[in-house]
Amino acid sequence: MIEQVKSYLLSLQADICRQLEAVDGKEVFVKDKWEKGAGKGDGLSMVLTNGAVFEQAGVNYSIVYGEDMPASATSLRPELAGRSFTALGVSLVIHPRNPFVPTSHANVRFFIAQKSGEEPIWWFGGGFDLTPYYGFDEDCIAWHQSAKEACAPFAAGTYAKYKKWCDDYFYLKHRDEQRGIGGLFFDDLNAGGFDECFAFMQSVGNSYIKAYKPIVQKRKNSKYSENQRQFQLYRRGRYVEFNLIYDRGTLFGLQTGGRTESILMSLPPLVRWEYQYQPVPGSDEAKLVDYYLKPKEWIDANKD
Repeated sequence: MIEQVKSYLLSLQADICRQLEAVDGKEVFVKDKWEKGAGKGDGLSMVLTNGAVFEQAGVNYSIVYGEDMPASATSLRPELAGRSFTALGVSLVIHPRNPFVPTSHANVRFFIAQKSGEEPIWWFGGGFDLTPYYGFDEDCIAWHQSAKEACAPFAAGTYAKYKKWCDDYFYLKHRDEQRGIGGLFFDDLNAGGFDECFAFMQSVGNSYIKAYKPIVQKRKNSKYSENQRQFQLYRRGRYVEFNLIYDRGTLFGLQTGGRTESILMSLPPLVRWEYQYQPVPGSDEAKLVDYYLKPKEWIDANKD
């Protein structure tokens, strides 16, 4: 199981980096291989900075071994307590320079937890989501159409189920706001057997760049003002808040003694907060929260 997943993840990482480099046209990803030592895991971080299109883009592969599942996992699944584990995945966050290009995130992962004398417990998780600063209906529709197509070969209702899970997960309770316009989120997937679940994880992983690249190419040369740039930096603060307060992947990585530089690579290089900021009513900035950051059905989940 682990070798099959590892081979796929490394090829996915390489493909996404190649395609993003081609879109950026200026900078390339720097490879950073690392090891935790004492057989606890290793990884390959790929980071692009100061590009023409991408201010910072990180596409990370890691495999981690541990003797005990951390609290971020056992609090939701107590049956995992006392088991050793292997966790591997690819996680990426892309922070573009242009405010009209949305930030994007994707993750695909595999866990297997073992205990002497008992059957191993394994599952897949992952998904992708989009965080615009200035919204466009056509981009939201295209993004969700790609998500639906990734789910189409599988059980009826898969897109609707994981779309809702994404809306529910990427929610900042303390702000009463969505982080973005959603996409897909799934976890604890093992129903139907390894081959079926692995195929679904690959479908989601392969669909990410197909969904994101056309949006980037469409918006990357849009003219923008300094005020729009400052609004982008302000809204990036919400991204930081979610990742440091709620994100299960961040918590898992830190609780398992993961590589801090790779875990926090998801944070944007520049960000700002402003006390009691309120956008001008009726402005594009106000429309982001009032319209785009409200869970909605961008496409008909039941229509072919």
